[in-house]
Amino acid sequence: MGEGARVYTIPLRDAYRAPWTKRAKVAVRLVREFVARHVKAQIVKVSPALNEVIWTRGIRKPPRRVKVKVSLTEEDGVKVAVVEPAAEGGGTEGGG
Repeated sequence: MGEGARVYTIPLRDAYRAPWTKRAKVAVRLVREFVARHVKAQIVKVSPALNEVIWTRGIRKPPRRVKVKVSLTEEDGVKVAVVEPAAEGGGTEGGG
């Protein structure tokens, strides 16, 4: 990570309060609002990779949380990129 970069885990559970026809859109909005609130920025740009992670399972089922890297730049505002894609299978290991 370069100077001015931070890693956040953004909870997207509030997207599930929205109708299922709007959940992924709401999740993207929640990412923008979270980053704007935490780094006090006006311009927040979401990377195509992060957008792809949010929309992977369609509009109905966005991820419950996403881990992102926030890079601060003076000329472009704030760029938000995904740190690691959602793990396949999720949940606890060795359940029984």
